[in-house]
Amino acid sequence: MLDYRNSSDVTGDKDRVAGYTDMAFCAPGSENLSASERKYLLDLARKTLRSITAGGSLPLVAEQEVPPKLAKKQACFVTLTEDEALRGCIGHLMAIEPLHQAVAENARNAALRDPRFPPVQAGDLHKIKIEISVLTEPQPLAFSSPDDLLSKLHPNEDGVLLRIGPRTATFLPQVWAQLPDKVKFLEHLSQKAGCKPSAWRGKDVSVSIYHAECFEEEHTGH
Repeated sequence: MLDYRNSSDVTGDKDRVAGYTDMAFCAPGSENLSASERKYLLDLARKTLRSITAGGSLPLVAEQEVPPKLAKKQACFVTLTEDEALRGCIGHLMAIEPLHQAVAENARNAALRDPRFPPVQAGDLHKIKIEISVLTEPQPLAFSSPDDLLSKLHPNEDGVLLRIGPRTATFLPQVWAQLPDKVKFLEHLSQKAGCKPSAWRGKDVSVSIYHAECFEEEHTGH
């Protein structure tokens, strides 16, 4: 409970009152990162870009200096944009390593190993903005039909992991901004998985949902 008031706080009449409560509900393990923890991860990702584009390795991190929450295993994606256009996006959907390490590795991979884009060069860094998405664990979504699936999706909130037979693809929650229509969203996700746009309506299809805490640098090249 964040706050509780009743109308007598304003009117002074305590004989008949209406009560008002502010509540916040959080899923277990969904605690947000603090401003300093976010800055630590963004600075680490920026240091990583500077190092790997200069031919170096991932920055050395003293374990005793890592904030405790960032030393816990958690999944994340690192997204790079250049002049508001996507320049690279790589990540993990499962928590396989400490969050700070996952951020550094995914920053490197987004810059150098995203097959959709040429590798980021040192001269590009002043135009690159970094965004980090820290993910919850994907949870299976039960649905009985394509229409039922559409009714259960929450645009701008749900990250979607789509499985069509042996093929998989995911869109982060941010993608809803470009594809707000649920059908178009799933059609593009089917294509990303290497299938026909309508394949999400077929058999042997499963969906998992996750959420993301997203934050980015205030300025490019920061």
